[in-house]
Amino acid sequence: MEYFSKEFVKFLTELTKNNNRDWFNANKGRYEEVIKKPFHHFIAALLEEVFKIDKEIAIEAKEAIYRINRDIRFSKDKTPYKTNVSANIAKDGRKDMLNPGFYLEVNAKRIALYSGVYMPETKALRNIRTFIIENKDRFEVIINDKNFKKHFVEIQGEKSKIIPKEMKEFALTQPYIYNKQFLMIEEWQSDLLLSKDLIKTIVTSYKATRPMSQFLYEALTY
Repeated sequence: MEYFSKEFVKFLTELTKNNNRDWFNANKGRYEEVIKKPFHHFIAALLEEVFKIDKEIAIEAKEAIYRINRDIRFSKDKTPYKTNVSANIAKDGRKDMLNPGFYLEVNAKRIALYSGVYMPETKALRNIRTFIIENKDRFEVIINDKNFKKHFVEIQGEKSKIIPKEMKEFALTQPYIYNKQFLMIEEWQSDLLLSKDLIKTIVTSYKATRPMSQFLYEALTY
């Protein structure tokens, strides 16, 4: 089933060039018809497929989807609207920054799936690093799995220049200890939006994240 039309990408492209309230209000009807409704239907269908894999992710689309309005209160960038649509597919939807799942973002040029841990606090980061050290064999199996490498190649994220002294020796053989973020990212061109394999492609990627997502969840709750 196809959820989107070429108008979806066209609207987001135009919004990028006309990111102001006057233009958006004049095109509010278009936004509802070619962006908001199709994306809601798509996320609802995606959630049905994800639920077959993880019964804890039993939310409605409206709980996962982020508003298109930007929070500009503390930002130097005062453009009022995001130029993408996005949703957090997790147990508690967009409010959930802990449980395994994934964040999906679509703009005029690409679709991106993000999973893992974005910016853990100091204690959480130490827990992850300690958990990796204490479960090094399991961690190695996950990152070297063929399916994982096919979709993500490696774990991405910023790295620390300095790590706890007692972890330095282990880091010689496992440099991911230096990571401050542990991200799995897969991207596709926006033409995938018009493919009948859209949901299948995203779900396949999500499945590939699950062993590492579960590992990181256990680390965070360590």
